[in-house]
Amino acid sequence: MSAVLLATLLVLNKADATLAFVDPTTMEVVAKIATGNGPHEVAVTGDGKTAIVANYGTGPEPGATLSIVDVAARAERKRLKLPVLRPHGLYAVGQRVWFTAEGSRVAGSIVDDGVEAIFGTSAEVSHMIVTTPDQKKLYTANIGSDSVTMIDLSGAPRVVRLKQIAAVKGPEGIDLRGEELWAASRAPNGGIAIIDVASDTVKQTIATTTKSINRVKFTVDGKRVLVSDPPANEVLVYDAATREIVKRIATPEGPSGIVVVPDGKRAFVACAGAGKVVAIDLESLTVIGSVATGNVPDGMAWAP
Repeated sequence: MSAVLLATLLVLNKADATLAFVDPTTMEVVAKIATGNGPHEVAVTGDGKTAIVANYGTGPEPGATLSIVDVAARAERKRLKLPVLRPHGLYAVGQRVWFTAEGSRVAGSIVDDGVEAIFGTSAEVSHMIVTTPDQKKLYTANIGSDSVTMIDLSGAPRVVRLKQIAAVKGPEGIDLRGEELWAASRAPNGGIAIIDVASDTVKQTIATTTKSINRVKFTVDGKRVLVSDPPANEVLVYDAATREIVKRIATPEGPSGIVVVPDGKRAFVACAGAGKVVAIDLESLTVIGSVATGNVPDGMAWAP
């Protein structure tokens, strides 16, 4: 086996059911392994040793597993069977990984290769998930309910409280930084709802001229927000404070998943229609490289 990389970009190829390991410096695929069918999202534990893949499944065959991958060995260590259908969104905090399961209207967590907890969202198509740093609150973007569900775990396990926050139509991409959560609509010109996490209310909705927003990602310093618009083949860069667009970056076909490197200097965008991942320099806001990873790349994660 070749030497383990100091840092690795993990890329899921949905149509191929593979996880690609990419050298982020040379922009080369150094390995690929099989996952379950229709892998949509991937997250890496805080120690960088384990990657969790949500095997969403295909249209006629809902998935119900998570692939647990040893990053250094580049091998699936375990395929965890879930009691819920269509796992999708993933969010890692330390050694805990939170997930959604669209087909069962739930969110949950896994620790030490096993399911720790599952909570209902009471909403349709709970797609992506984020948590506050203290993990006292979870937020899911619910495409089918035009809402964001807040799950208050401050009293868990005895008391778990839900709040449904009416947002934009079909919210899909979400991210949280400080006191703001941005939830973006996948509908044409659907807007971006900005939610105050202290009050769990929408304090502003940004009007957009997008065709369909897929993902939302804050930069490391929190000053800018990257938004992917797959049908427009663009990544929009917003000023987080002014809510204005700083730049529109043209990409290959179908920009979707976004990863921002921890040093804040680059972002990677999976261009599903083109079968490529592009690197974006976050100072010049230009595309500086690309790599072909497979068919329909989307979910990505950074393994330090």
